[in-house]
Amino acid sequence: MSQLLSWLRPILILGGLGAAAWYGYDYYTNRPPAVVEYRTAPLTRQAVTNAVTATGELKALVLVEVGSQLSGTISTLGADFNDKVKAGDILVTLDPATYKASLAQNEGELASAEAELSLARLNAERKKQLRAKDLTPVADYDKVVADLASAEARVQIRKAFLQKAQIDLSRCTIYAPIDGMVISRKVNVGQTVAASLNSPVLFEIAKDLAVMEIHANVAEADIGGVAEGQEVDFTVDAFPDRTFHGKVKQVRNAPTTVDNVVTYDTVIAADNKDLKLKPGMTANVSIVLATRENALAIPNSALRFKPEATSPGAPAAAPTGEGRRKREGTSGNPGGPARREGAAKAPGRSVYAIETPGTPGKSATLKAIPITIGITDGTRTEVLSGLSEGQEIVTGIVPSVVTPPTGGSSPFGGGSFRGR
Repeated sequence: MSQLLSWLRPILILGGLGAAAWYGYDYYTNRPPAVVEYRTAPLTRQAVTNAVTATGELKALVLVEVGSQLSGTISTLGADFNDKVKAGDILVTLDPATYKASLAQNEGELASAEAELSLARLNAERKKQLRAKDLTPVADYDKVVADLASAEARVQIRKAFLQKAQIDLSRCTIYAPIDGMVISRKVNVGQTVAASLNSPVLFEIAKDLAVMEIHANVAEADIGGVAEGQEVDFTVDAFPDRTFHGKVKQVRNAPTTVDNVVTYDTVIAADNKDLKLKPGMTANVSIVLATRENALAIPNSALRFKPEATSPGAPAAAPTGEGRRKREGTSGNPGGPARREGAAKAPGRSVYAIETPGTPGKSATLKAIPITIGITDGTRTEVLSGLSEGQEIVTGIVPSVVTPPTGGSSPFGGGSFRGR
């Protein structure tokens, strides 16, 4: 008996492996094709806005840095953060003791020079009278005249030194140069200001925060569509649910290159009457290039959808030019907004609609529809011709469902055992 089992065991193992191989081969060769289900979306009417996005920094329209031309110790401060000041208001007073002493010294030196000048004039007048009577040598007369001219020059020099001392003393009091608001104060009472090489900044005053500017860096690929006067929408992180508005004020020609990306400074004027916006905030800018109200629009996924040639329901051939357009541009490049309106108006695009609905075990058939497109907002694209409102357009494929085999045979007897 044991000898019989030793012979039957390998035969049974080989038979089981052969049956499994036959069943797998039969399953994969006789299974039905996958049924494809398409995702569709209707053509609707809505507003489509073509815009260029960028980031920038909010700045005051006029920002003045108030500094000191003198070195000294701060005696008083006349303004603080967020104070509103008028032109001529006192901001800082430096200790004037040193400059008062210099002024007094120069006044004394000027008085001494003027006294020397008076003596030189008297000597010159006497020598002139004596020379007229030929009672003094010519050389002595010439020396007296030269001494008079030198005394006059010394008086002029002393007057200049005195004037400088007066100006230095007046600069001990620093005034506001414009009307505005103090944005920054960088000194305190008792602090020593050293103005030996550079003028230290004491205050920063913004002229009018009711009107501000955004300096946005627009990439060279987008700058061609940006022009003065275009409407701008922007947001800031401080108010994420609010959209602010402005206009393009200037597009500067000086390029800036950062990480091999060329950008251009675009200045945007922004209204700030409620003073919510503050200098230094980062603005997420959207420059409106074109807007279409009540436009026929389809999702950009419909423009990107391309059925495989071998998939069930795929049309036999796409219209001429369908495979030529390699760049999505403004017709729905995922991950970014439209670039320029003119780039979007490219003929030869096609979308797909369901021609014959699917039935159990069979996929729907598609037909290609040539269309002309307009502008895009990065999510939806305007359709100029080729489609009608409400028409369903294919936007993608739902994961396919494979119907299990119904008539496959099994080497183990299949359904023959069900009747027993």
